Amino acid sequence: MHFGLSEEQQMIVDTVRSFVENEIYPYEDEVEKTGEVPKAVGQTIMEKTKELGFYACNFPESVGGAGLNHLEFALVERELGRGSMALTHFFGRPQNILMACKHGQIERYLLPAVRGEKMDALAMTEPDAGSDVRSMKCSAVRDGGDWVLNGAKHFISGAEHADFVIVFVATGEEDTPRGPKKRITTFLVDRGTPGFTIREGYRSVSHRGYKNMVLEFDDCRLPDAQVLGEVDGGFAVMNTWLYATRITVAAMSVGRARRCFDYALNYSATRKQFGQHIGKFQGVSFQLADMLTEIDAADYLTLASAWRLDEGLAANREIASAKLYATEMLARVTDTTLQIHGGMGLMSDYPIERFWRDARVERIWDGTSEIQRHIISRDLLRPLGA
Repeated sequence: MHFGLSEEQQMIVDTVRSFVENEIYPYEDEVEKTGEVPKAVGQTIMEKTKELGFYACNFPESVGGAGLNHLEFALVERELGRGSMALTHFFGRPQNILMACKHGQIERYLLPAVRGEKMDALAMTEPDAGSDVRSMKCSAVRDGGDWVLNGAKHFISGAEHADFVIVFVATGEEDTPRGPKKRITTFLVDRGTPGFTIREGYRSVSHRGYKNMVLEFDDCRLPDAQVLGEVDGGFAVMNTWLYATRITVAAMSVGRARRCFDYALNYSATRKQFGQHIGKFQGVSFQLADMLTEIDAADYLTLASAWRLDEGLAANREIASAKLYATEMLARVTDTTLQIHGGMGLMSDYPIERFWRDARVERIWDGTSEIQRHIISRDLLRPLGA
């Protein structure tokens, strides 16, 4: 196995990092203070991303994307992780699940999303269901040849900008040895569809400006043409396209941890106490050593899981391990960086307290740490019949 980056992969890293430093960093303070991304700023980031040729870089060249493989895309996300999520959202990585589009959906949703003419959002989480997808109450029933959707979704990232939303809803039940379970279908729902409302969600301490929205469906009528994949085939669509999104969370956590570590390292080399730089104290220097070791470990674990996907190897457990370790590593790194900065670490004059706050959500979304541990342990025990 080769652990180094190719010349092309290193160019990807250098290009995206430069973009984040020059096009994202300058706006972070404003977004942090206002909780909003000015429309003109978001549009500028989108246009510059297109000029670079990186918009929808996670899509194959056959539909107009850059055709990056999973490993290369993880490198992109790692560098984007250094910047504000509210701003890097406009770098443009539509949901890969749109590759399940068929017939008229390709021209109506897939290709406009890849070209940056339309933005999408993914809606799965519900107030009473959370990580238990089978418990969702948002449902769709047949009526006169159409589907009628009712219910609500929350914590929906990016929905304020979305032209359409990819929604998972219950469309019936099936009997299983463990009792009845919901059948799930995926729908494409356009903003402005009668009976469909997008409204402001909750105020979060993590990722200011990167909003979560509430979606409400009140007798929202959709034709069969809006079904993504097959009726009752939502899990098949989900398992084919979505589980690799955990790599994104892991990769972005690594990128953010490296940026945070740079602050800790530079501060330790310049801040003086008791007549010497604080990095000279073993209590600080050993913390730096531990931080970097953990970051490197999370980095290799994440890239290895992406590599397995590219090689066509089973990767569910490895992806879960990467997501689990990288997000919990980020929590430790941000907390230690804040500790090294002392009281100033908590002040808004420095970005440290922002990194600390932002890190908290990573252990929750895209599958909590507990869900990842369940995936890992299940993968270990099932072959033994346990």
